Amino acid sequence: MDLLINWVAQIIIFILLATIIDLLVPTGGMKKYIKFVIGLILILIFLQPIFYLFKVDIQQAVERSFTSLVEDDSKSSKVENLIEIQKSEIESSTSAYILEQMAVQLKDIAKAPLLDNYQAEIRHLDFKFYEGATITYEGLEEVIVYLGESVAGEGAVNAVEDVVINTGEQTDKTEEEVDVDLQGIESMLRETWELTDKELTVRWEGGAS
Repeated sequence: MDLLINWVAQIIIFILLATIIDLLVPTGGMKKYIKFVIGLILILIFLQPIFYLFKVDIQQAVERSFTSLVEDDSKSSKVENLIEIQKSEIESSTSAYILEQMAVQLKDIAKAPLLDNYQAEIRHLDFKFYEGATITYEGLEEVIVYLGESVAGEGAVNAVEDVVINTGEQTDKTEEEVDVDLQGIESMLRETWELTDKELTVRWEGGAS
């Protein structure tokens, strides 16, 4: 009998509270959600005798539901993190492939002019991109070219340099100085690659590899 009285009292008190909340909440989109929650709670109160009959712990059931929701959110966040990691790996591998192909194409384009005019070859290329820009030609800020002396191909004839015998004073130079026209090479590469709006830096690494 006490359970029945408590049950009826809970229904009456909740209806009074729901009426007060309904009067206090302003009319708007939020009001329908509040009414929905109040309706669910009222249904649970009405079903309380059935829960009691079947020995169902409402509080424990609600806690399990919230725990399940939290675990689902945690699993969802882990899946999202895994997707982001895989996405970053794919983007990194794609960027590396793009840079490799870009370097190969630039080397092929400049190979013949460098060999014919300066007996030089490209050893390595570095690319600098604008901060936050994608790895594309539009995002390219600077191309850094590392050059070296080209190895003469089969059948090539090397020009014979003038030999000067100095019997007077002994020179202090122990190594041959190489005079490389870096400005000329830079102008030629800029024209060959059509780098009108990009920075270009040319550096000489030394003798043939």
